[in-house]
Amino acid sequence: MSQDANIDDVQEPITSAPPEVRQIIERVWKLEKGRLDKKINSHINDNILDIIKEEVR
Repeated sequence: MSQDANIDDVQEPITSAPPEVRQIIERVWKLEKGRLDKKINSHINDNILDIIKEEVR
């Protein structure tokens, strides 16, 4: 199996998700990317919960 096929398999649940779910995934991804860029090792659960609550409203 090629690497491209593996990437497609991994991304398939994201690409086929409803727009609301993709929005949550994108916001959490950006949050985590920012934390990794700044080498912040604090807990992220509360931030993720806030994102989900905002999107559900």
